[in-house]
Amino acid sequence: MVRRRGAGLLALAAALVLAGSAPAAQEPEGWSYSLWREIMSPFCPGRTLSDCPSPQADTLRMWILVQEAGGRTRSDVQAELVERYGESILPAPRARGFGLTAYAIPLAAFALGGVLVALFLRRQAREALESELTAPLPEALDPELERAIDEELAR
Repeated sequence: MVRRRGAGLLALAAALVLAGSAPAAQEPEGWSYSLWREIMSPFCPGRTLSDCPSPQADTLRMWILVQEAGGRTRSDVQAELVERYGESILPAPRARGFGLTAYAIPLAAFALGGVLVALFLRRQAREALESELTAPLPEALDPELERAIDEELAR
């Protein structure tokens, strides 16, 4: 029984080692494949070009491969795609013109929120300090009760 378990564990360990050493599928080199994953598909809204199953996306992917094979640079191809399909194929708006608001509004909201939190905390701290300073002093204990407490503490 123990020998069977040991042999089973050994076989499992060997299978894991072999699976780990098997060559992984190599992804082709080149910028075109990474560009597919970065730009949005003009044919499938909300999907990258690499995730779009439409035949037009296949054609565009092949066109990008041909452009890379022809020696064009990635930035030239991306600029042509933006010119052809508009800035909607970019994964994020450019930080210029109206696209700048996509970056400026969240930063301004974050800064305003920080200021509001700081003002709130300052006010709360001031009110706590004022209430502590104006709090009535505790009344003195009854002398008989104070004597009884002192006797208990002395024991």
